[in-house]
Amino acid sequence: MPDFTILFIAMPAILFALTFHEYAHAWAAFKLGDPTARSMGRLSLNPLVHLDPAGTIMLIITVMSGFGIGWAKPVPVDPRYLRNPRKDMLWIALAGPVSNIILAFILVGVFTHMPSGGALTDTLRQMIRYGIIINLALAFFNMLPIPPLDGSRVLKGLLPPAQAQRYGQLEMYGPMLLIGLIIADQMLQLGIIRTWIAVPAQISLRLMSEIFSSF
Repeated sequence: MPDFTILFIAMPAILFALTFHEYAHAWAAFKLGDPTARSMGRLSLNPLVHLDPAGTIMLIITVMSGFGIGWAKPVPVDPRYLRNPRKDMLWIALAGPVSNIILAFILVGVFTHMPSGGALTDTLRQMIRYGIIINLALAFFNMLPIPPLDGSRVLKGLLPPAQAQRYGQLEMYGPMLLIGLIIADQMLQLGIIRTWIAVPAQISLRLMSEIFSSF
């Protein structure tokens, strides 16, 4: 299949996966008492308020390579509004990856019970297939414990306060570490990121498929 065809089929899934991920962060923050994201227009399913050009381009390129790495603009959170900042920041961070796993679960159910045959149906099945891949890849990539990814905030919330404070000092170097890891992983063909994404994604997909195949 030509690359532009893959892009055409995958693009709706890319946009919605990134948008819903950030919307989930904003929704969780609002429910836990922080109105910052809502006041800045981020409690929205409009992709234009969430998309980061570099992160979207990265996701497009990597999807066409067989897996997905990308990001959107981080949702602003003000811990001063939260009742329990350490615990609440952890839940806000988890909301994004969990939302993508939920979307993947729904799409697996649709894909499992969707009839095959016909050009339109086959195209829709391909869109759903890419939606599953992209949502699982986005969820597990974001769980890497490297700032500013969600996994770093989850780990920070789980660490004892003293260790969490020391770990938080990595945040200023996080983007450089992340970019360095991605470049080294690709140039040296280490397979670290692909394995980090692929192993839990395959396990999740197998479990989801087994759940729906039993109905």
